[in-house]
Amino acid sequence: MDFLIPILWVVLFIILVGFLASNIVIVPQAKAYIIERLGTYQGTWATGLHFKLPLFERIARKVTLKEQVVDFPPQPVITKDNVTMQIDTVVYFQITDPKLFTYAIENPMAAIENLTATTLRNIIGDLELDETLTSRDIINTKMRSLLDEATDDWGIKVNRVELKNIIPPAAIKESMEKQMRAERERREAILVAEGKKQSAILVAEGEKESMVLRAEATKLSKIKEAEGEAEAILAVQKALADSLRMLNEADPSDGVLKIKALEAFSAAANGQATKIIIPSEIQGLAGLATSLKETIVDPVNLKK
Repeated sequence: MDFLIPILWVVLFIILVGFLASNIVIVPQAKAYIIERLGTYQGTWATGLHFKLPLFERIARKVTLKEQVVDFPPQPVITKDNVTMQIDTVVYFQITDPKLFTYAIENPMAAIENLTATTLRNIIGDLELDETLTSRDIINTKMRSLLDEATDDWGIKVNRVELKNIIPPAAIKESMEKQMRAERERREAILVAEGKKQSAILVAEGEKESMVLRAEATKLSKIKEAEGEAEAILAVQKALADSLRMLNEADPSDGVLKIKALEAFSAAANGQATKIIIPSEIQGLAGLATSLKETIVDPVNLKK
């Protein structure tokens, strides 16, 4: 029997270690544990390693410190002009005091839901239907402020409140849908008119640019034509100057000069002038030419 004693001690040691290990508690991030000793609040454990007294202490509640969201079902509310509608809300909140959250109120979520419905009815009751539909931001701000103030005693901070859906009565909903359809059709008509207007503007601008380009092309064509004529005149003048220069360098006789003058007179006579003044030198030369012509022609006539 003596050999059983060491085994018994080993078993007791293992049981003791397991019992102590079961009372070692690790609190994770963004969590808080409420500890009670003999049924009385003892403290709030934050993130880290903790040891719980066996048989005397217990974890009363594990509280999350993250921001939470709760979506409440639609609540019937009546507007100032006696229109009943359904509104559902979404509340974003965060637990700031785990002790108050645990002991200040029995069911915090049910309390927040009832408080949200009551606050919503009070706010909507002071607004008419049109104001309710167009004042979401104002309603959200008022509800957040009132809920945050009321839930502060419960260790809860309300960060945001959103009206998720506003459901009016069927008749009003149908009327609103008709108005929305009419508004969409009006906007579509405006867009079509704007499109046609822009198209007309683009066409006009295109025609304008085309006219400008044609005018520019005509202008350039006339400039090129004028430049060509000017170059032709310059070429003629240059040829004439070269001819005179060569004639001058050749030291022509009086007969040659008179012949050149006669050629110039012939060119002038072929023009459109109605009156030509002939210098005396050319007149003599012209008479000489006529005499020569008669001398050449008469023998031929005599032979006949």
